[in-house]
Amino acid sequence: MSGSPMLEAVDLEVERGGRQLFSGFSFSLFAGDIVHLRGENGAGKTTLLRMLAGLSRYGFDGVVRRHSNSLFLGHQGAVKGLLSPRENLHWHPSCESFRDDQAIEAALANVGLYGFEDVPAAQLSAGQQRRVNLARLYLTQKPVWLLDEPFTAIDPQGVMRLEQRFVEHAAQGGAVLLSSHQALDPAVNAQLLDILPGERS
Repeated sequence: MSGSPMLEAVDLEVERGGRQLFSGFSFSLFAGDIVHLRGENGAGKTTLLRMLAGLSRYGFDGVVRRHSNSLFLGHQGAVKGLLSPRENLHWHPSCESFRDDQAIEAALANVGLYGFEDVPAAQLSAGQQRRVNLARLYLTQKPVWLLDEPFTAIDPQGVMRLEQRFVEHAAQGGAVLLSSHQALDPAVNAQLLDILPGERS
């Protein structure tokens, strides 16, 4: 950890439905960091990630400073069922630097979708649709990744490939903040960041 943070939050407080989810929550994300955000169901992990990505300010107080562009992937993928995996990635704004078929095919192969490039996404399983969304991790140049439950509907081999991708991204000067109920492989060397309901973190 060195230099200026790529993303930082200061004294965040979040309420939802009249209930305080957490308060006094502060942290900094630096180049090379992989941070595992943990918390019980309903603790506010998704809300926090969306706030950090600039997608939500509902019931939010505190300061978020974004010093680098970020990519947000929610646990509900933004995959268009009428489009093929290739078309979904070709037209997605986060993949603006990789419009060629060769790069897209390589990304789909990396997430285990070789041979499914031109199948309508609506015909894919939930796990395969999830992989279409995750293929963006091989096509974006955004340095900060905010990932909400990226391992949902992914098999163990797919989880291992994702963890390897996180390590590669961090080694290239990027940073990853992900939520997951699943423990990461110790080799990922992820830092732990816990949300404690109603308490100061």
